[in-house]
Amino acid sequence: MIVISGGTLIDPSAQREGEYDLLLEGATIKDVQKRGSFSELKSVRIIDARGKWVTPGFVDLHVHLREPGFEWKETIKSGAEAAVLGGYTSICCMPNTRPTNDCAEIAKFILDRGRNTGLARVLPIGSISKALQGKEMSPLSELKSAGCVAFSDDGEPIWDAGLMRRSLEWCLMLDLPISCHEEDKHLSCGGCMNESGLSTRLGLKGIPGVAEDVMIARDIELARFTGGRVHICHVSTARGTELIRRAKADGIRISAEATPHHIVLTEEAIGEYDTNCKMSPPLRGEADRLGVLAGLKDGTIDALASDHAPHERDSKEVEFAKASFGILGLQTSLPLLLDFVRQGAISRMRAIEALSTGPAKAFKLNAGRLVAGAPADITIIDPDYSWTFRKEVVRSLSLNSPFIGRQMRGIADTVVVEGRVVVDGQRLISQGA
Repeated sequence: MIVISGGTLIDPSAQREGEYDLLLEGATIKDVQKRGSFSELKSVRIIDARGKWVTPGFVDLHVHLREPGFEWKETIKSGAEAAVLGGYTSICCMPNTRPTNDCAEIAKFILDRGRNTGLARVLPIGSISKALQGKEMSPLSELKSAGCVAFSDDGEPIWDAGLMRRSLEWCLMLDLPISCHEEDKHLSCGGCMNESGLSTRLGLKGIPGVAEDVMIARDIELARFTGGRVHICHVSTARGTELIRRAKADGIRISAEATPHHIVLTEEAIGEYDTNCKMSPPLRGEADRLGVLAGLKDGTIDALASDHAPHERDSKEVEFAKASFGILGLQTSLPLLLDFVRQGAISRMRAIEALSTGPAKAFKLNAGRLVAGAPADITIIDPDYSWTFRKEVVRSLSLNSPFIGRQMRGIADTVVVEGRVVVDGQRLISQGA
């Protein structure tokens, strides 16, 4: 057994915040009691959490692990290592691999590789359409039976509204959400950054915010009509956030995520064509940044998701228009969010909810709770630890991040997955092959 003692427990699922200790037995939380309640127990391991926050293990709804097919960018093992160092105990990986995760064999491969790492729980997301072509629906029932927790064609929108409707109706029977990359490509027209005065000055083709907004509006109405569950990926516009807020008020089954980079950075970060700031959807203007942050603060946006998208150097060190979209995110999400807690822009409880309980609820995962009987998935945060996100600390196989060299404050000091300590004193503890 393990006792986690001395820390400040923060559990959004029970709205509990204070001086509590945790007792873990095997892969399960056995009990939660006031500080010192387990002091008489014998033959237990004590984890001293004094000066730290004890929270549910983080859940990331949007990660690209690249395996199978793009192992030079990332593998399931390297991604799982980066995840636990960032405080994540469960990560949901997108299906845009090669081959696409559109059949049971690929889903089972991902699950097996994830289990073999012995680190973060790796949960596959199956594709909505075969080979991400947006034409023929994938065998969704087969994918759920194989272990998929949601469906998405992330990186590609579902252009065909009829296919989206049928998929929502099918997923209504399966009780799984569809995670939507919202982009009308007839409006984005191959752009590479936010459409604005800055894109004009830089001579780069822009992607207007309306390309995202109209697709969010369409899928809200399809969710209204079908009763299906829709999850909006990486919201980047204030208008999109407001559409989601109104849909929730109408009782539509909708959830949403934002990324750290969309609430921290604006298009100005591109500077002199920094391709590490090229992402999809693109960094927007200040009004959009503030609108998305407000949505995260008030719960309109359920989760903070990293959209961890590793790319090798050769795909970024090219002219901006030709560079790959995406940045790393697993090891930097926590400290970037904690900056807003220190500024008073978001409460401590809400920040932890966005990292754990919120995403778990969005996908109905058995995670994000610190109560008796729940999985023993715990993240212990040192909120005041100062460190620099240097190349040497990046666990991913890729280095595409605009935050490399940035001074950070706050880190996952200890991480427990299914009762196993996988990060101890910020040090990765090898568990598997």
